[in-house]
Amino acid sequence: MKIELKPELEALIKQDVERGPYKSVDEFVEQAVSLLHEQEAWLAKQGSEIRAKIEEGYAAAQRGELADAGEVRARVEEKKRAWLSENR
Repeated sequence: MKIELKPELEALIKQDVERGPYKSVDEFVEQAVSLLHEQEAWLAKQGSEIRAKIEEGYAAAQRGELADAGEVRARVEEKKRAWLSENR
């Protein structure tokens, strides 16, 4: 399979390979595709819950009940990490 990338993306991949976390461009791409599939699987599984939470949050905001954005992001990231560790 041949893949053509924008020069700036190709440069980023080469930097990562040269830095050492990946042994080759192929390994980098394999890891990137794997992570993308994990993320998409998580979103598909959690989609209806996410939409419900968004609607709940929007309704709360309409009532003037706002949450701190940093705190919300931290909770979402923790849930994502937990799901990924369970599903790997």
